[in-house]
Amino acid sequence: MTGTTWDILLLGGASGIGKSRAAARLAAGTDGFIVEFDDVVSAVQAITTAEHHPALHHFDHAPDTARLTNDQVLALQIATAQALEPAVLGVVRNRLTVDTPALIEGDYLTPAAAARAVDDGQAAGRRVRAAFLHEDEPEQIAANYATREPDDGDQTERADVSARYSHWLAQQARTYALPVVPCRPWDTLPARIREAVD
Repeated sequence: MTGTTWDILLLGGASGIGKSRAAARLAAGTDGFIVEFDDVVSAVQAITTAEHHPALHHFDHAPDTARLTNDQVLALQIATAQALEPAVLGVVRNRLTVDTPALIEGDYLTPAAAARAVDDGQAAGRRVRAAFLHEDEPEQIAANYATREPDDGDQTERADVSARYSHWLAQQARTYALPVVPCRPWDTLPARIREAVD
């Protein structure tokens, strides 16, 4: 993108922490575009079945996710994200074949896949970067959900799972020497992401 030091930026993080808003602000005024990986996830799951691709349909086996503990939901979310790593790399490898830069954002981007994508970019002579946003407080995530989805009622449990997932992503990102960027303060987030990936 114009004025950046990357051709592809992967922006990962848990649900409800502000990834989409940050991605839009980063992409504003550039010649690149945003790939929402959640759309890819929905497409992949729509053309596969739990019978033939069980690793992509972990939640299909749960008869009622409301009856699962938060730890169980977190484990299923991590397993699903790990199963989707080849899809992440497929998107990145496709983007490496064209000149238009892109920002890929989503809940299911894992640090392992991001690190591999960075290596693939280096091998192709392209600037692939990755950063993971992190929110410590489930109360903040619950407040974000309330603002974004005011008709969905209390989402405390969902926010708790998201905060736990955020901690897992941050820990994994540090393992792979990828930058972890706190979401707050909001007003400086795009600048802090740029600084982290530069």
